[in-house]
Amino acid sequence: MSRINVDATGSMYTKMCRGCRLCCKGAKMVLFVTGACARDCFYCPLSEGRKGKDIVYANERLVKSDSDAIEEARLMSALGTGITGGEPLLRLDRTLHYIKLLKGHFGERHHIHLYTGIAPPDDVLQKLAEAGLDEIRFHPPMEEWDRFRETEFNMALNRSKELGMDAGVEIPAIKPVPEIIAAVSKAKGFLNLNELEFSDTNYMALKERGYTLRDDTSNAAQGSEKIGHEIVLNNIANSRYCSSRFKDAVQLRERIKRVARNTARPFDEISADGTIIYGEIKGNIADALRMIKEMKTPRRLYRLYDDRIDMAWWALEGLCKARGAAGWQGSIVERYPMEGGLVVERIPL
Repeated sequence: MSRINVDATGSMYTKMCRGCRLCCKGAKMVLFVTGACARDCFYCPLSEGRKGKDIVYANERLVKSDSDAIEEARLMSALGTGITGGEPLLRLDRTLHYIKLLKGHFGERHHIHLYTGIAPPDDVLQKLAEAGLDEIRFHPPMEEWDRFRETEFNMALNRSKELGMDAGVEIPAIKPVPEIIAAVSKAKGFLNLNELEFSDTNYMALKERGYTLRDDTSNAAQGSEKIGHEIVLNNIANSRYCSSRFKDAVQLRERIKRVARNTARPFDEISADGTIIYGEIKGNIADALRMIKEMKTPRRLYRLYDDRIDMAWWALEGLCKARGAAGWQGSIVERYPMEGGLVVERIPL
């Protein structure tokens, strides 16, 4: 029996594929190459803003040129990229282009994995391997899970391994999957299970099938974690169950922290969650700037913008105590470190 590794979020694994190991570090950029998809999985959580839209995103950045994707990867010091959709293989030339682009810019060690709901023919798999794809994760339709070894997905799984790519199956934890376990074990591949989650787009479909929320503070579906744990605990394949808590508390958090370390200004304070904390002045910024200079505030502790001044939060507190009846307002701001990042909290001073 393989050793079972469990973490505080409820995730567990026997052995993780390299793509997952990098995701755990927050070191993988998510490259969404298209929202187009020929399937209509009832559990698909894709947002209205992306579902069916033929657009490209690198993490949360809309990609309008190759430089956008490169810059986003650079900002987070990405060690790899996960290519997803929609269905990436419906835009095969685009997908191949991005694999070659990222490998060419960051080198062969930049690990790239791809999710697909298609069982690609041999010529497509060869093109992916030649472009430099390191890992492929198959997402067969649910009606094929119980006869997986008879399907083209099983052939594609084995052919991918022959071509030198790591390969496995990634599906939501909905029910036992002995056929898939047998296939990935024989192929020396991997099985990834994701906790089933409610979203704005799949909520009604899940409710109609009898799924309920696990609790009032989570989007996770009741019972999915139990199924995921049972599958990992009772099979010999390289398997991993990934909880919804892990995606938020570890994967996303670590990615945000990487961005913060690369983009924080000298006066920004980085929180334990990777958000940045600083002071902000709005209103009569000319008067505020005069006071900043009168108090001989070091230049590294503030930055002047067209409509505001950002500065060290503790320096702003001192400025506010001395301002008197000034025509400007100071606030302490906490936000995500990305450009235009969501403001988590704003405290007026």
